[in-house]
Amino acid sequence: MITYTDEKKFTQQSVQDLFLSVGWVSGKYPSRLYKALLHSSTVLTAWDENQLVGLIRLLDDSEMLAYMHYVLVRPDYQGQGIAGTLVEMAKEKYKDYLYIEIIPEKSKNAAFYEKHGFQCMSDGAAMQLCDFSNQFIVFS
Repeated sequence: MITYTDEKKFTQQSVQDLFLSVGWVSGKYPSRLYKALLHSSTVLTAWDENQLVGLIRLLDDSEMLAYMHYVLVRPDYQGQGIAGTLVEMAKEKYKDYLYIEIIPEKSKNAAFYEKHGFQCMSDGAAMQLCDFSNQFIVFS
């Protein structure tokens, strides 16, 4: 049975395992990923007993805009409605906001979000600045 929570009870290892299971590069930066999730406005997670199997992360301005950044589910748990449940939980939490936005990283995922009421912006374009060379440097 899958259980859901808004408590940030995940560990760095459980988060890394989840992100690497779907091939996301964020999993290669476990300490940064863990810290980012701890400081996020909202992280909703799905658990199969003690295994983290799904996660959604949102950043918000506390009033008008919530940005849904991550929605991911372990491959062996996909197709069970976990991602949909997490999205609906997020929509409920942010129901009084003017905007909840998502920028799917792959256009093939747009249909999933449309099924949950999201619409493509009529004249929008996703943009990103990414610098994987900008890593923490540890001095000893």
